[in-house]
Amino acid sequence: MANVRKGENQKLKMLYLVKILSEETDDLHALTMAQILEKMADYGVNADRKTIYVDLDELRKFGFDILSGKEGKHYYYHLGSRKFELPELKLLVDSVQSAKFITDKKSQELIKKLESLVSKYEGKQLQRQVVISGRVKTMNESIYYNVDQIHEAIGKECQIQFKYFQWNIKKDMQLRKNGSIYH
Repeated sequence: MANVRKGENQKLKMLYLVKILSEETDDLHALTMAQILEKMADYGVNADRKTIYVDLDELRKFGFDILSGKEGKHYYYHLGSRKFELPELKLLVDSVQSAKFITDKKSQELIKKLESLVSKYEGKQLQRQVVISGRVKTMNESIYYNVDQIHEAIGKECQIQFKYFQWNIKKDMQLRKNGSIYH
């Protein structure tokens, strides 16, 4: 019964604190201690101000850029710098969207993953549409993995062989060079 009083997820407290700061804060969005405690309670973690202050200090020592500032009579906390800055992620999103060899579905999956690297507010800014005139994205889901295999072969200094094809006007697969193997 003592566990119920403490909260069911006490051992996950630091992880939830990082999750809250990562998803809910950035340079334009910060949380008060009361808001942090409320969000921790939503995850089944009972904590008091003193333990959260200690946890924030421990996370800073570990390398998290947790910033605080006073506005009025409240202190606010937010996660400052991250592994990727927003402009860097925007560049990556634009690259993913403009790449012909990545399907629309895979593009959306990758962008969703990139969104997880910033707050939910900054993540909305990554939902952008790059329009490149005349560029058609591939329908072949396996191309993503094929490119990875080619890079792996290059890294191992191995030769590869393949048959190269293209789509004809009737949308049929047509092998180039009469089906000869490329090396």
